[in-house]
Amino acid sequence: MVDELGKIYYCPLKKNRLVDDTGGKEKYQSIETLNWSNTEEKLGKLIKIKNFPKHQKVKLFRVIVSTNRTEYVATNDLTQASTLDTKKTCAIRWKIEEFHREIKQLTGIESCQCRKASIQRNHIACAILVWNQLKRLAHLTQKTVYQLKAESLSSYLIKELNFPSIKMELV
Repeated sequence: MVDELGKIYYCPLKKNRLVDDTGGKEKYQSIETLNWSNTEEKLGKLIKIKNFPKHQKVKLFRVIVSTNRTEYVATNDLTQASTLDTKKTCAIRWKIEEFHREIKQLTGIESCQCRKASIQRNHIACAILVWNQLKRLAHLTQKTVYQLKAESLSSYLIKELNFPSIKMELV
């Protein structure tokens, strides 16, 4: 989460992670048991995470996702002063994570075995075009990209089993 190059990180923390918000006056406690004032709910809280460098403090935000789900997000950006902004940043990051997962699972982007950079770029560009088309079709049909891929593979297999494009004969 912390970088010597000055990069800003947002990191979700598990609710049982041990932290201290008292400045060393009390023992470490799990994030879930912290007391939050109204101001801290909106602006975040400065904490020390157990086993982090001695003087390294981070800002913790409690983001309520739904009535039964709360996430805790820590950042090394101590100037960040809004839980709402943190929630928006995490939502953007989640969309990026979804993109990475989908493009890997649906397009075969990792399966390129070419050595030349230009061919690798072409492979990546084709994979992105395929993902783009899948997302567009998913939006139009109100299905997920995974449903679309499964349906297209399923219909292809049924067609090939009924009418094989390559006839196999016993010799």
